[in-house]
Amino acid sequence: MAATTEAPQKLSDALVAFSLEGRFPDDISVLPPVSETDLQPAIQALAEAKQGLEAELHTINQETKQDVDSWVRNSKALQEDIFRSKAMANEIERQSEAPDVSGEAVQDAEEKAEFLNREVQYSQQLHDVLQKIKLADQSLGEMEESYQRSSIQDSIVFLKAFEKAFDDIGVSKSCRVMKLLKLRSFELNSAVREMIDHHWKTLVNADIETRQFTIRKVIEDEHGEVQMDLLDVAYGLEFYKEVDEHMEQLWRNLDATVISPRMDIKNTTFPSIQEYQDILKLSGEASRSVDALLTDLETAFSWVSQKVPEVVFPPLANFMVADVIPRLIGEWLAPAVPSSLKDMDSFQAMIQRTQKFCQLLTEYKYTGLEDLQNWVDNAPSIWLGKCRETTLDSVRSKLLGGIGESKQVEKVEKQMVSIAEGKEITKTPGGAGATAETADWGDAWGDAWEEDNEQPEETQPTQPTKKPGSTKADEDDGADAWGWDEEDTTAEPKDTKEATEKDDEDDAAAAWGWGDEDTVQEPESAAKKIKTEAHETRELVLKETYSVSSMPEPVLELIQAILEDGAALTRDDVEYAPVAATAPGLFGLPTFALALFRAISPYYYSLSEGGNMFLYNDAMYLAERLSEFADAWKKREDLTPRARNMLRLDNDVKSLQSFANRSYANEMNIQKTILRDFLGGAQSLMQQDEMESCVELATGRIRAMASVWKSILARSVWTQALGSLVDAVATKLITDVLEMSSIGQDEAYNIAKVIATATELDDLFLPSVLAGTPSTEDEVPQTAQYAPSWLRLKYLSEVLQSNLNEVRYLWFESELSLYFSASEVVDLIEASFESNPRTRETIREIQSKPAPAAER
Repeated sequence: MAATTEAPQKLSDALVAFSLEGRFPDDISVLPPVSETDLQPAIQALAEAKQGLEAELHTINQETKQDVDSWVRNSKALQEDIFRSKAMANEIERQSEAPDVSGEAVQDAEEKAEFLNREVQYSQQLHDVLQKIKLADQSLGEMEESYQRSSIQDSIVFLKAFEKAFDDIGVSKSCRVMKLLKLRSFELNSAVREMIDHHWKTLVNADIETRQFTIRKVIEDEHGEVQMDLLDVAYGLEFYKEVDEHMEQLWRNLDATVISPRMDIKNTTFPSIQEYQDILKLSGEASRSVDALLTDLETAFSWVSQKVPEVVFPPLANFMVADVIPRLIGEWLAPAVPSSLKDMDSFQAMIQRTQKFCQLLTEYKYTGLEDLQNWVDNAPSIWLGKCRETTLDSVRSKLLGGIGESKQVEKVEKQMVSIAEGKEITKTPGGAGATAETADWGDAWGDAWEEDNEQPEETQPTQPTKKPGSTKADEDDGADAWGWDEEDTTAEPKDTKEATEKDDEDDAAAAWGWGDEDTVQEPESAAKKIKTEAHETRELVLKETYSVSSMPEPVLELIQAILEDGAALTRDDVEYAPVAATAPGLFGLPTFALALFRAISPYYYSLSEGGNMFLYNDAMYLAERLSEFADAWKKREDLTPRARNMLRLDNDVKSLQSFANRSYANEMNIQKTILRDFLGGAQSLMQQDEMESCVELATGRIRAMASVWKSILARSVWTQALGSLVDAVATKLITDVLEMSSIGQDEAYNIAKVIATATELDDLFLPSVLAGTPSTEDEVPQTAQYAPSWLRLKYLSEVLQSNLNEVRYLWFESELSLYFSASEVVDLIEASFESNPRTRETIREIQSKPAPAAER
């Protein structure tokens, strides 16, 4: 028990010694841990020490009064001595002037006079110091008296007087009397500051629970005498340089009690701000409108400006404006800006109301309203920015929802062609549907006439087509290039120029390119018929259906709504006068919307199966519809000339077409990369252990993509895309075989078997499949029309399975020379057959006639 009492006592002694004398125990280990010691004895000891110090200070204060009185009495006695000394000096001076005085008497008198002068000077200095001490002490006394009367302003006045008198004393601050004066002034100064804080808290207080904030200018007693004055408190805060601190705290309390609950946009109901003399509070219910909010804020700002003294009002006004105005703009004004021409009347009223709010706050002497005034002045630009933000958010949110449910749309092209051309075109299945004014032209249309892929030089010339990636130079022609045979002439040839991109194997097929290659040679009789009927032309209508996602229509509707608003701004309509200057900016918004669509749509479309092809279709559909819209816009009579001329969608249409082609190209590159990986990648397929399995993987991938794309792409684009993938497989097989230095009989058999597996893809290009008609037994696959290397692959298989005589026959009597060069055939012979006279003779014969099929 003794140990328990001793530990707190040691801690108490150490704390008191440190507080009074600055001593600390030499050995800190003797002190008990604070966390395990009862602190109450230590706290009590410190309280007792504090009481002792206060008692000592009071005693010193009382002792000081007597000392000062003694100094005053001594100064009076000293003054009397000074007068006596002066009289004595005068007497000495009179005696020194007497002729009978001896030299010793004169010297003695001079020394005495000098001594007396020094005494007089000292006494005078002492008198001055005592007078200044008396003045300082009197100032402290008057300050104490003012404090007793609770007069803050008088206390501060006498405190200033004391500080001036204290600084004028001119005595060392270590002097006892100086220390006593300083100690007394510190005590009174602390008391005055405590009184200021007490008055402030009494005059200014917040009640968060009842949502009331009170500011009293004065508090009077029962006799009507002022006990507390807010103006006195303000002077006190200014003197002690605590204005900013107290004004910030005042604003924080006012904001938490009244302003923030009223401005919280998340509230379902809004209380109204009301003033009752010294009280500002929330009561009742206000509307959600900006006008109601500004009215309540005016009430609050006006009340504060009337209640707070001017001496401390500017800092408070700065805190209020800096906090309220950004919230007002960001949470109330900005969301209330309409995103279209609807509610333009209310927008204009809000601008005028906000302008009035600025003017009233300026009258109430609030500053820092530049941001709000700039918002009012820039209201048209802010409205345009809101339109832009809403437009982009609409596109973004639509993409976030995914591509949605697809729908079938129809592409229609009209061309003037000769009757002969139309009849020949209708014979090819798998292309676009066509109708004409004459019913005998037929309904089913092929797309073989539209292909434009590379072929070996030995193949027949093909008709020019528009490949994916090409664009038309003539922007006024909304139709794509359909690739009519340029050798055929029509009565009204179109003067168009097609800029086709590089005919790379990995490039995408063009928008509405109809296949890759047309290797079917027209019968001679048909060619003659075309020439005879060249000048008989009819309008040919080409139709084809494909799928688009749910994205294009909302984007089109959004763009059309924006442009209609822009057109309305070009009219002389007073209703839209405040934002009429933003018409050019409004006409530029479709470009921003489409740019955002192109920028972020690839990611969202890639999340869906066949997304890139949907993106290709959607972009082309958007381009086509926007082109049609632009053409119709320029013909509208209800638009002003300025509105018709401000529409600029040509570049956006071109960008969409280019973007669509890139999407197609990206998808094709991805699929071709996958196929190459299945077929050994950079290595030769012939080096793989499971060649047939690799080819089966590749053909399975093609069939899978055919199934996915069939419901998305137009038939012509579908066959073109599949043809490109099939051609990639064929090219890979041909290249790997030609790179073999030797081919054994078993190897040739295995390669032929692999090729046979690959050529099973012919069933994707049967006329019945391409045309969507029932199959027939004698159908001939049209794979070669879409895959330029397909017949080349089949002839390679024939060569690998043939003997030397059969190879010779294929070269001289068949069409092998149309698909392989002489050097390639020679390499195959040298790799497959032993070198003997017969082999060398066959090689010489082949080399002597490098193109026998062309000579026939």
